[in-house]
This record gives sequence, C-alpha cells and structure tokens, in this order.
Amino acid sequence: MARAIVFSEIGSPDVLRLVEVPDPVPGEGEVVVRIEAAGVNPIDAKQRSGGRPLPPLTEPRHVGFDGAGTIAHVGTGVSGFAVGDRVAIRDTLGTYATLLTVPVAHLAHLLDGVTAAEGAALAIPVGTAYQSLRSLRVAKGETLLVHAGSGAVGQAAIQYAVLWGATVIATASPARHDRLRELGAIPISYGEGLEDRVREAAPQGVDVVLDCAGTDEAIQASLDLVADRDRIATIVRGPDAASFGIHAYSGGSPEPLTEEQLSWRAEALPLTINLLVAGDFSVELGPELPLAEAARAHELVESHAVQGKIVLIP
Repeated sequence: MARAIVFSEIGSPDVLRLVEVPDPVPGEGEVVVRIEAAGVNPIDAKQRSGGRPLPPLTEPRHVGFDGAGTIAHVGTGVSGFAVGDRVAIRDTLGTYATLLTVPVAHLAHLLDGVTAAEGAALAIPVGTAYQSLRSLRVAKGETLLVHAGSGAVGQAAIQYAVLWGATVIATASPARHDRLRELGAIPISYGEGLEDRVREAAPQGVDVVLDCAGTDEAIQASLDLVADRDRIATIVRGPDAASFGIHAYSGGSPEPLTEEQLSWRAEALPLTINLLVAGDFSVELGPELPLAEAARAHELVESHAVQGKIVLIP
C-alpha cells in the first residue's frame, strides 16, 4: 500500500501521522506519480496549526501541495505524459506521500539537470513570486523593494526582476546578505532606520514593493516609499491589506485571484525549470528529511531554524 502524511485534528506538528492508504488509481486526465521529493511550505504548517482556516475535519486531511517524481500509471485521455516521465507537481493536495494522483494540468516535465528536490522546491514559491511581479507590472529600469528577500518567494522574486532588467533592493538579516548579492539584489538589514537605508540604496526612488515579511515595519516603509499603492503587494498580510489600500496575493487574502493571475502561477513552474537548466535561476535547498519526519520538518519551518527549502523524501 501507499503511505501518506495526514492529520485529523488541528494542532502542533505532533498531530501529523504517517499512515497506509490505498494505492491511487488515475481517472481521466490524471496520472499517478511516484513521489521522490515533497516540498515543505509555510502554508502546510499554517493549515495544520489553524493559522489558515480549513473546512471542518470530517476525515484525515492530507498534506503538501508541491512535489516531484516519476509517473507510475497513466489514466485515460492523457497526452503529453507517459509512464517513466519525470515531473514536478503544483497545486495538488497530498504530496507528502509515496504515490499521488495528479491532474496532468498540474504537472510540468522535469528536465535533465534538475533534481527531484529542486523540482519539489519550486511550485508555490515561484508561482507566488512570478504572479505577484506580473500583477505589479514590474518592468525594466524600475526599482523593486522585496521585504524578506532571503525566503523562497523572495529569492524567486529577486531573480525574475533581475532577469527583467529591474534594480532590486531586498531586506534580510546580515547573515543572509551574501545570498542576496549572489542573486543580484542590493541587500539591506531590516530594523530601525529601514526606510532611510532604502532611500540611501535607491536615491532614484522605489517604484514597486513586494512584501514577504508581513511586519508592521515592512508595511509602513512600503507606504512611505511608494506613493502609488496599486504597486504595493503583500503575500502575508491578506486579511488587513485592504485597510492599507494595497494588494494581497495569497496570505489569507479574501480576494480570489483572477483567471489571468492563476494562469501566471501555472506558467511559472515550467518557465522556471527551463531557467534552471539554462543556469539563469537557482534554488537554495535546505535539509532533506525522511517522509516519516514530517513533524520535524514543520517544527523547522515554524521556528525559521534553517536556511533553504526543506524537502521530504519518501
């Protein structure tokens, strides 16, 4: 039988359990993927802990939305994918597992030179970053400020903006400044005096802001630095973003994404895989833990105790 991580109650990481489940059978337009790596995202821990509302738990809930592996079975009506193909998965609940049924619309081919761990680390971070920057209309010659630039979404946003010809200023702790420089950003520290440091780094001014931190400091600095609030977005402060007059993408935002924004999120995964192969994008990987240690992975995510993307290996 297949194995999967589930939880039946909201709570600490200890509510996560590794259980046996029936082997999945693909329906029309679906395949079964043998998972080789599952990406661990903050949203996974927020749903498990109650930090992000869920419908009532009437049955065990599976965990994880990002993953990578090899197609084991193909359902009817599938074209473009075959048994043995290496794939990356996006937006499909239950990637913390050994086998998973996935709609082919949620797959991207994992090209040679991209590892399963890298593929599993991509979908939510790159989809969020790419859609956010497209929505904010970041363009060549502009200056972008990214709050929390050393996180997975922040790193992706920096790399896209640099590729598009923008100047990027990114906040992080001093220990992470070298990583930001590697990605092409101008690093600055958060904390008292943040706005002054941004103005010093960008005497030309800031055109657009992506907040991945969600702190009051980040929000206030953004409002002070950019007059056009239509060009400020947060991925963290969804519930109260409207009170500031700024956009909220993900982060518990009550406003659904548009069809165009959803298409950008889907576009980001194959696009970024191609950038990885070309050497124009990099993924910072963190610890690889066994699937059975999903609780430990959530502890690490919630404590911000590691650098790089945590992945689970079945």
